[in-house]
Amino acid sequence: MAPRKNKEAASWEVDADKPKPDGETRVRRAYCVKDLVTQPAPGIDTVHDVMLYAAKTHGSKKGFASRDIEKVISEEKEVTKMVGGKPTKQKKTWNYFKLTPYNWITYEEALQLAKDIGSGLRKLSAEDKSKDNFFNIYGQTSRNWMMLAQACAFNAVPISTAYDSLGPDGLKHALNETEVHGMFTNADLLSTLVKVIEQCPHVKLIVYDGKSEDGAVDKVRAIREDIKVVHLDEVIELGKKNPVEAIPAKAEDVYCCMYTSGSTGTPKGVLLTHRNVVAAIGSVWTLLYEYLTTKDAYLAFLPLAHILEFVVENSFVFAGLPIGYGRVKTLTDASVRECKGDIAEFRPTIMVGVPAVWELIRKGILSKVDSAGALKKSIFNFALKAKQTANEYSLPLIGGLTDKVVFDAVRAQTGGRLKIMFNGGGAVSKSTQAFLCTALVTMIQGYGLTESTAMAAILNPGWMQYGAVGGPVPAAEVKLVDAAEAGYFSTNTPPQGEILVRGPAIFKGYYKRPDLDKEAFTEDGWFRTGDVGQWNKDGTLAIIDRLKNLVKLAGGEYIAIEYLESIYKSCPLVANGAIIANGEHNNPAMVVVAHPTNLPAFAKKNGFGDGEDLEHLCKDDKVVDAALKELNAVGKKAGLKGLEQLEAIVLVADEWTPESGFLTAAQKLQRKLISEHYADRIKASSELFYLNRHLSAILWYDPLVLMKDSPFTIGRLPLSDELRDGFLAVSLFLSSTHDQSYPARDFQVDV
Repeated sequence: MAPRKNKEAASWEVDADKPKPDGETRVRRAYCVKDLVTQPAPGIDTVHDVMLYAAKTHGSKKGFASRDIEKVISEEKEVTKMVGGKPTKQKKTWNYFKLTPYNWITYEEALQLAKDIGSGLRKLSAEDKSKDNFFNIYGQTSRNWMMLAQACAFNAVPISTAYDSLGPDGLKHALNETEVHGMFTNADLLSTLVKVIEQCPHVKLIVYDGKSEDGAVDKVRAIREDIKVVHLDEVIELGKKNPVEAIPAKAEDVYCCMYTSGSTGTPKGVLLTHRNVVAAIGSVWTLLYEYLTTKDAYLAFLPLAHILEFVVENSFVFAGLPIGYGRVKTLTDASVRECKGDIAEFRPTIMVGVPAVWELIRKGILSKVDSAGALKKSIFNFALKAKQTANEYSLPLIGGLTDKVVFDAVRAQTGGRLKIMFNGGGAVSKSTQAFLCTALVTMIQGYGLTESTAMAAILNPGWMQYGAVGGPVPAAEVKLVDAAEAGYFSTNTPPQGEILVRGPAIFKGYYKRPDLDKEAFTEDGWFRTGDVGQWNKDGTLAIIDRLKNLVKLAGGEYIAIEYLESIYKSCPLVANGAIIANGEHNNPAMVVVAHPTNLPAFAKKNGFGDGEDLEHLCKDDKVVDAALKELNAVGKKAGLKGLEQLEAIVLVADEWTPESGFLTAAQKLQRKLISEHYADRIKASSELFYLNRHLSAILWYDPLVLMKDSPFTIGRLPLSDELRDGFLAVSLFLSSTHDQSYPARDFQVDV
């Protein structure tokens, strides 16, 4: 990594000798460059150039590794569920996987494989005379995914991407909007493709890998006679027999149409050029070269259809890192049998993840610590605090001692070689970052969007701190512009405002949406991110809000719901969750997906039932109340203000996945659907909160007011006719016995 010198700032101000512009900060650039970076090395102008460089420079060194599922092992277990209010023993089948060892290809072999696939695709598409057609890649992250992307770069054919978790509607949109003629997928995704292919008239070629055992290949062929369905192995053999030369692409040619998450509506196609991608690679290399050696190893498991993973892998290809591919469902030893999980088997030195991954790892560690017994838990917690104190006061001896006694065993679960972790795709809570930095290794953060080719800011460990995303990357410049309505001004201390970015890594525009282009860009080429940031004293950037997710409460104050979610999701009881807030309430509520292991353990520890049936626990008022207190304790510890504390929670046992519709394909919340699905339970939980808060006042209310025909409210909450009648009866009784010399009494009523 470009080293920090003499405590220099992470960024410097352009035109620092001129007056500050009105309504915005000065432009800032990375500490290590004067001019913006456009490429990782001279002569690297396209994605294919990156692969050529890697093969030439790293040649016979390990390049890409994959492992296959050898067999599925089923195990039957007995679980306890509440049926008719009684605990009942039931049998449930769990599936585990036996995997093969990793098999490797070198960088030279990878280049040849990309050429063979590219040659085969060109032969199969020889009759297609149309130009600039997108080739869609709809599959799980794998070596084959990357090789198909490289083959398209070899052919100068732009790709479009689709998450493997997309349902039929999302897949149909991705294929039709870009008028895809050819595509790649996995055998187990053909069943989804069968549902939409008849409505995708442009698709003429389908390449797949794996074994199709459900007859899906024949079903696709039966839908339309003009569709070619070919196994990847056949494409490779065809390419070997009909080799061709690369078609040179230009730096400004579109290489990829990558779709945004779609959390706020229909996903938008972001057009990224070869120049955008190689500039992003240049940013990573300029900042991280010290960490990117051929002795390092990277385990890839995030979706390659997401811009973060896409840029990271291409950057590591340039650097010559060995890249191994894993699956989310086989990462740990818990989900495999007769072999090691992907992490333990591959033993990575670098891991890149999103907040959900880090929360899962943190809660997994804490769950094991809790189950180890009181003594080991006390030792772990003491070591955690001791090391955090040692790090704060630069006492390496104490930190080294805690590592030897406690944390080396924790690191062994990641293979024992891990040296750095990188978080992107959203903000991870400070508590989770601090925990993992202590128990594992340093975690740095970054900030970017699909529109900025994942690159806007990266935190150099030389500026290590919690909550900052680092200085601008070398391929982008950043400024903050006043967001007056939300109270963020460039004149604040520290300076705050909406983040605007510009540079060679910024996208070309949205696919077929010039209206969105006009909204997104200023006349002088700045992209409006919609995120709110602040410049820290050391030149790093911190993300403090998102304009679209700022919600005004009843008192007129704004809260940032994504920031609150990052805090509350760090609670061990939470597997996932969504903040619910609006102008009718003084505090937010939250729909909480209960952690399937930690909530039952918490309930059992606190004497709530037997702690086994998750659905039953989620409906137990005592469990819900205790969980609410636990979440608010986490919020208070994180420094949340009173108005940011939760007034109520809805505890659910549902699984939120893209398939269930609660998450986008990029694992982001579908807020509208969540709000609508749980609307009745959210309303009920809020009513209970307001009743508890205002109960005393209602019971001593003038009965004549309760008898009026006009709507009666509790705070800002309308009172139903049934509750009005009940409170009227109590109020009439109290008014008949009320002695004005007595102070109003508080009543505890179980509503």
